[in-house]
Amino acid sequence: MSGGGMESMARPTPPEDGGGINSQHGGERCGYGFHMPLHYPRYTRAEYETMPEWKVDCLLTQYGLPSNGDVNQKRKFAMGAFLWTC
Repeated sequence: MSGGGMESMARPTPPEDGGGINSQHGGERCGYGFHMPLHYPRYTRAEYETMPEWKVDCLLTQYGLPSNGDVNQKRKFAMGAFLWTC
């Protein structure tokens, strides 16, 4: 055997971008930045109308949406963004 065969045991070279949030191997930065949730929220209009402000804030932030204004404005925005009208 020539060369000792250590090449196959070497660690892979990291990507030039440092393996950021879109990298498959960027686990050390998990939770950094925006990640689209896997599921669409399934709240009813009545649930949005009575939802506490902290929960509306969390929902909007989770989907990368602005959470400014008073609680009624946030609820109205969330209903416009997530409720389907037929």
